[in-house]
Amino acid sequence: MNLIVTCRSIAICVVVLSGAGMAAHADPPARSHERADRDVVLDHRYDHNRYYPPRGHIVSALPPGHYVVRSGRSPFYFHGGVWYRAERSHWVVIAPAVGLVVPFLPPFYTTIWAGGAPYYYANDVYYAWRPAKRGYVVVKPPASPAAVDTAPVPDKLYIYPKSGQSVEQQATDKYECHRWAANETGFDPTMPQSGSPAPAADKREAYFRAMTACLEGRGYSVK
Repeated sequence: MNLIVTCRSIAICVVVLSGAGMAAHADPPARSHERADRDVVLDHRYDHNRYYPPRGHIVSALPPGHYVVRSGRSPFYFHGGVWYRAERSHWVVIAPAVGLVVPFLPPFYTTIWAGGAPYYYANDVYYAWRPAKRGYVVVKPPASPAAVDTAPVPDKLYIYPKSGQSVEQQATDKYECHRWAANETGFDPTMPQSGSPAPAADKREAYFRAMTACLEGRGYSVK
């Protein structure tokens, strides 16, 4: 089984898009691989190359723009690919349980193809899109392949909600626009590409024009 890895900055959430993250304002970029301190560790799996606070790290306040995920009576907090749990007067960085759902991907993620299906990786966590849940579910890692190939890095869209759309609405709009643009143009940036690069480049351009038109029609500013 072959697996394809695509590192992406989630300005598109696809799945896409923004991906994606999909907070009202784009999350600031994670520290580049040129910076580090004792409060962060480098995640270099699949050449992801982003810094995150280690599991067990304690913070006195959650970062602005965090998203609350409820599982039973227990709230969890998600921001920038990092998961937190409240403990008394502070919050601790945790590994999320399989099955937790978020409406958007982290601002930086790596797309992994295994068994013909995409997985989205960040900070030692794997996500998969589940239409029935209208979100990305924390899943178990796919089986390790014998070979890893690097696919082209897709273009990026910077998307801003002009009408105060909720995080959930942003996730829905971006995914639905992605599916529409992919169906209209025959190009899906989340899928491995083959064939001549010239037609692929034309389809890529058409896809991003379609994505832009769809999102602008739903009240977003797209750059």
